[in-house]
Amino acid sequence: MENNQEVLLRVDHLCQYFKMGPNAVTKAVDDVSFDIKKGEVFGLVGESGCGKTTTGRSIIKLYDITSGSVYFKGVRIAAGTQSYKDAIKKAQDELKEKSKTASPEEAAKLKAETDAFIAEQRKQIKLAQYDQKNCDKAYAAQQVKKVEEKYAPLLSAATGDEKEKLTKEYRDELRKAKNTRLVTQIQMIFQDPIASLDPRMTVREIISEGLVIQGERDKKVIDEKVYEMLELVGLVREHASRYPHEFSGGQRQRIGVARSIIMNPELIIADEPVSALDVSVQAQVINLLNELREKFGLTLLFIAHDLSVVKYFSDRIGVMYYGKMVELADSDELFLNPMHPYTRSLLSAIPLPDPIYEKQRKRIVYNPLAEHDYSQDPPTFRELKPGHFVQCNEAEYRKYMEQLK
Repeated sequence: MENNQEVLLRVDHLCQYFKMGPNAVTKAVDDVSFDIKKGEVFGLVGESGCGKTTTGRSIIKLYDITSGSVYFKGVRIAAGTQSYKDAIKKAQDELKEKSKTASPEEAAKLKAETDAFIAEQRKQIKLAQYDQKNCDKAYAAQQVKKVEEKYAPLLSAATGDEKEKLTKEYRDELRKAKNTRLVTQIQMIFQDPIASLDPRMTVREIISEGLVIQGERDKKVIDEKVYEMLELVGLVREHASRYPHEFSGGQRQRIGVARSIIMNPELIIADEPVSALDVSVQAQVINLLNELREKFGLTLLFIAHDLSVVKYFSDRIGVMYYGKMVELADSDELFLNPMHPYTRSLLSAIPLPDPIYEKQRKRIVYNPLAEHDYSQDPPTFRELKPGHFVQCNEAEYRKYMEQLK
């Protein structure tokens, strides 16, 4: 599928911190930025615990993000406030320190500047809180307006039975528009196909739950939609009345895929959808996702461990380590010119079905303390060549540029 340049999802300085005690904080995701263009597959890789799943869950608003912003279709759907609060505290501390040695005139000027800065940060906090809370309400209001504009001329021109039918249709569409949410255009396929399905619900109830929440009441429409989704993912209509425990792991994951696509999403976050499956079933699920991507023009955020799968499936790849994005590039470019030592270490771990190669393969071990000295010059996310970004400081940047030459 050819990608266009329209950015569907943009993640800006996303931070997701979890409190582990009175003074302990775990930085699960720390200052991660990337964008996903419409129609592409963006792969997110890294070892267990590096923050890949947390990034996906933060985007879909299962967590309230600590700081940063997430934009979907140009609308900010998630916003954190911690960075603004930290900036206010830092400004207040600096003012206190500088005022000790400043003259009365300088102190007054410094206070005025700090007050203006703090007022701006507080304004940003209010905007972030408003966007976080009201983005879905604003989107629902837009959809209601579209429905009203569509049906107003039709209803005024209709008479008799036709008008009655149109009125019923209009009320159904209006109810759905009021219940719709922008974030429902992002759907998630969860990693564990067993834990992500409610054991007390039938397959029909699981797949149709999103439609019911959105306001669909016509049982016939719901059933037809469920049957269509089941057949689309390689299952049969008879499976609709069964429970999750009656299926294999691969079949359960297909049910998870059906549940995600029934809402006609624009973006799917596939959180390691094949890691719990047998190798043969992995290939089936990957091919299924590829077919659905082509059929519906889906955009995917594909989270995985298996770099071979990611290379086959993704247009661009981001590499995460300890909550940070350390490298981002096109799939071919990343495998051809891996620059960050951690990326090289990951690529060296890919096994190949060749005993001679495997006997000679040298595993690269990544030791951040030995590889980097960030005591004087901290790292930033820099562009080495168009589309190829690496987390590095100035000295490393010059070294990487020499290597590319």
